Amino acid sequence: MNVQKIHQIFLRFQQANPSPKTELKYSSDFELLIAVILSAQATDVSVNKATEKLFQIANTPEKMLKLGITKLKEYVKTIGLFNTKASNIIKTCKILIEKHHSQVPKERKSLEELAGVGRKTANVILNTCFNQPVIAVDTHIFRVANRIGFTKGKTPLEVEQHLLKVIPNQFMQDAHHWLILHGRYTCIARKPKCPSCLIKDLCEFKDKT
Repeated sequence: MNVQKIHQIFLRFQQANPSPKTELKYSSDFELLIAVILSAQATDVSVNKATEKLFQIANTPEKMLKLGITKLKEYVKTIGLFNTKASNIIKTCKILIEKHHSQVPKERKSLEELAGVGRKTANVILNTCFNQPVIAVDTHIFRVANRIGFTKGKTPLEVEQHLLKVIPNQFMQDAHHWLILHGRYTCIARKPKCPSCLIKDLCEFKDKT
């Protein structure tokens, strides 16, 4: 896809949604970190339902540790893989307290040293909390980027690296959110909603519905 077309696609995204945001509900960097850890292979809706009550009780690393893993599991048991996620959250809280003065770190290396935090989660935090122009490639972005014609990446890392090269700098900060929302509500997996897509004339997907 040529650069002019890519620019036009993101310009339309920007015009339709000038200030895109994550759909996870949070009120601090720590809360977003916990929500993102919980969101792996789960919907934002299910995470928000769980964290609405959880964050009223435990919204700092210290309070989460005090809550303990058994009670934490009760709050997040409706979310897939909750046992592993609860364990990772407790481990992460200990690291935050011991190494980072209970603050969420701003560096990728430090973020990826936290339990349950991989490259994708780190990128979400770097972008949303610290305004860094990075792309967190989840299943939606992987599908959309390949389908639209931005890239032919075979792995999330390949897609991320290519997107960083082709997305114009002026759109990079919000690109992550626009692509996720487009994949979640329009360019869905089984039957994309091409008739109502605002970039259908620019998209290079051959099998439009």
